[in-house]
Parts: sequence; structure tokens; C-alpha cells
Amino acid sequence: MAGKEKTEASPADGAAEIEGAPKRGGRKKLILLAVPVLLAGLGAGLWFGGVLPRMLGMAQEEQHAEAAQTAPPAAPQPAFVDLPEIVSNLNAPGRRASYVRLKAKLEIANQQDLGAVNSAMPRLVDLFATYLREVRPDELRGSAGSHRLREELIARASIAAAPARVTDVLFVEILVQ
Repeated sequence: MAGKEKTEASPADGAAEIEGAPKRGGRKKLILLAVPVLLAGLGAGLWFGGVLPRMLGMAQEEQHAEAAQTAPPAAPQPAFVDLPEIVSNLNAPGRRASYVRLKAKLEIANQQDLGAVNSAMPRLVDLFATYLREVRPDELRGSAGSHRLREELIARASIAAAPARVTDVLFVEILVQ
């Protein structure tokens, strides 16, 4: 009977050991896994919060890099020249006449070129008025029409004021009747 008790007690003792083992090992595994995860999370929070780069001396380099990016190089200041108001008839089909009234400003790359553009102003007005006489009213509709008109006027202005560089034509008013 003593042998039967041992065989019956052995499985019970083994089951107690097996059931108890994961509880002790589970805590150790949890601690071994949780500590690195918490440290990684803490490090990421410090890094993205900006504390860790300052502690490592990297913040000064970033501030100098940002200051260098935000400070633009000294570029020549553009100048703006008002064009006189241009009224021209359009190339409209049929008997009904269509007119356009244009007020614009020229943007010039350098302020030193103001004299050259002002001396070429009669030529500019003539080229613009001649071009506008060939434009049909439907070509001026919408933003695409305004964009095409701007590109054509920039090309003509660059030719007329040859030593000066005209960078843009800014429309103050376009009225198509």
C-alpha cells in the first residue's frame, strides 16, 4: 500500500510543480520583457520630446542648421513698373465689337533696370496693344486664358526691354466687354 500511495502522490506532486512553475517563471519573463519595452518607450519619448538631443548636445547643431535654412541669400530686390491702361478691340467674329481693358504691372528682376524699362514703355504698350487686337474673346476666358495671356505678355516684354529682365506681368484689372 505504501507503493500505491507513492504512485498516487507522485503525479499530484508533479502536477503541483508543473502548475507552480509557470507562475514563478511568468513573473520573471514579464519583468524581463517589460523593462526593455518601458526603457525603449521612455527613450523614444525623451528623443521626440527634444530632451535627449539637448542632453547629447545635438540641439545647437539643429538650431544652426535651421537658421541657415531660414536665412535666404541676399538677392536683388524686384521692382514693379505700372503700365498705362490699355484699351483695345478684340478679334471678335461677327459684327459685334468686343473690347478689353487691361491694367497691369511689370515685375523686373533688378531695380537698376527701371530706367531701361521706362525708356522702352512706348514699345511695350505698342506690342501689348497689337497682341490684344489678335486675341479672340473666348481665348481670355477662365484662369487658363489669363495664364496664356500672362505668358505671351512676359515674352513680348522681355523682347521689348532687352537688357532688362521682366520676370512677371501682374494683372491689376482685365475687363472684357
